Amino acid sequence: MAFRPVALSAIVCASMLAACSGADRMTLSGGSDSAPAANPAPAGPAPRPAPVNMAGRWTLSATGSTSCGMTFGSSGPDASEGTIAPGGGCPFNFFTSRKWSYSDAGLTLRDHTAQALAQLSPAGSNRFEGKTNAGQDVTLSR
Repeated sequence: MAFRPVALSAIVCASMLAACSGADRMTLSGGSDSAPAANPAPAGPAPRPAPVNMAGRWTLSATGSTSCGMTFGSSGPDASEGTIAPGGGCPFNFFTSRKWSYSDAGLTLRDHTAQALAQLSPAGSNRFEGKTNAGQDVTLSR
């Protein structure tokens, strides 16, 4: 018995639809319906406004090293992130500082590749203290 092309197309289509039913059906993400959903990556600390207006001139000091001026930029007094323009003579690799962000974890200074350089916590009015990723003590004050 010879199959017509239309009949053959209908059989192929019906077979494909039948294969898509049941527990072995694939979802849009490429996994099986019966597979557990993947947990999204943790978002990290939630951003929140810095305890002081970060905009303006700050001094970064490192124990046993030099200090330098840094100009912090922000979008307003309640900003949770902004830019950094480091002055000359910054200790360690802080001359690469470009961004700051504030979150539940404190103040993070980041370089031009978005890598964290230091994590600091509030230590009084207009002062932050913390450590670099290599463990050196640093202070940011004005």
